[in-house]
Amino acid sequence: MKIATYNINSIKARCANLCEWLKTAQPDIVFLQEIKCETENFLYLECESLGYHVAVLGQKGYNGVAILSKFNFEITSKNLPNFTENTEARYIEILVKHPQFEFYAASIYAPNGCHTDSKIQNIKLQNKLHWFDCLYQHLLPLLASNTPILLAGDFNVMMSELDVFDENRFKGSPLYIKEVRNKLKALSFIGFHDAFRILHPSEEGFTFWDYSANSFVTNSGLRIDYIWLSALLAEKLKECFVDKSLRSMNKPSDHTALVAELDM
Repeated sequence: MKIATYNINSIKARCANLCEWLKTAQPDIVFLQEIKCETENFLYLECESLGYHVAVLGQKGYNGVAILSKFNFEITSKNLPNFTENTEARYIEILVKHPQFEFYAASIYAPNGCHTDSKIQNIKLQNKLHWFDCLYQHLLPLLASNTPILLAGDFNVMMSELDVFDENRFKGSPLYIKEVRNKLKALSFIGFHDAFRILHPSEEGFTFWDYSANSFVTNSGLRIDYIWLSALLAEKLKECFVDKSLRSMNKPSDHTALVAELDM
């Protein structure tokens, strides 16, 4: 089973790129973030014509998450039910009906937390930390059900110096400060495994390059997109890699796809 996560930075702007890549890469499940359209305006026909069932939680002009799956599924959650400020579309979860066994799968777009005004940034940071707390609280009963879980998306966190081209530039950033890194690392404490790091413990694995200053050309990137697997799925992991082809296309997203293959 091949899975991929991709912050598309507008499904309408990048639909042609996505469809071309889907035909070539042939992933079984794709997790999208920042689709930037309302649920009813998602490009269902284009994705369904390529053999995918579609789950969408959209928002006009901002955020938005979706899952494309070649397997049947049922939607189990739209946004985190215990997060009281769900005005932004950042989480969608399905129960995948895979022929071997069912598992939960979620597309995640975590809050960024950054702002040029320090007071506003502090508010956004506290919201980000609270959002992660609510994510963990939501995951605990799912883990207790002994149903495998797969989390994929843009977590807006670099966990270590390997995940950032120049950590000095991000010392005080909500993308990199200790409090935020600890929130993401806590996933490993409750039973999740970072798919890329399992197989590549000392490689960079950048998935994001800013549009400015030739960042992609100079490889001035960040690793902020992740695939997290609960134990049973982690045992089946065979490959995990960054597919830079999407970032090399015409008018690309500032992210590219992170891909994993599991032996089911």
